[in-house]
Amino acid sequence: MVWKPNVTVAAVIRQDDRFLFVEEETSSGLQFNQPAGHLEENEDLIAAVKREVNEETAWHFEPEAIISVQLWRQNPEATSFIRFCFAGSCHSHDASQKLDDGIVATHWLTHEEIIARQMRLRSPLVRLCVEEYLSGQRYPLTLLKSLLDINHA
Repeated sequence: MVWKPNVTVAAVIRQDDRFLFVEEETSSGLQFNQPAGHLEENEDLIAAVKREVNEETAWHFEPEAIISVQLWRQNPEATSFIRFCFAGSCHSHDASQKLDDGIVATHWLTHEEIIARQMRLRSPLVRLCVEEYLSGQRYPLTLLKSLLDINHA
């Protein structure tokens, strides 16, 4: 069997000192996360993060930078994740749009409110992404290269 980590994307979105979070149903109960999800087949990372933000929050997201790329595994028996965390801004909210299954609500939280919910964060990567964002950590989107469906000469 070949070991393969799951590839996920997440978005840190800040407006007026508040960050956009989703409250979602998980196997561990209700937890908070950035809008995030799995990379799908035939999709590049930019398209994935735009889609996930829209599906989970009904906002349209424009990525502006990469905050970090993280490898995480909760324990030796757990699935490993490679998570691409993006920074960007939102526009065009559709309040009538149904949110993804499992999403209970969206919240705009301050950094202090995020820290207060530490025990209910989906993973340690959630707070880490916010702290990396607040420290000014940003990398250009041009770091990402997508060579999908390229014929070899």
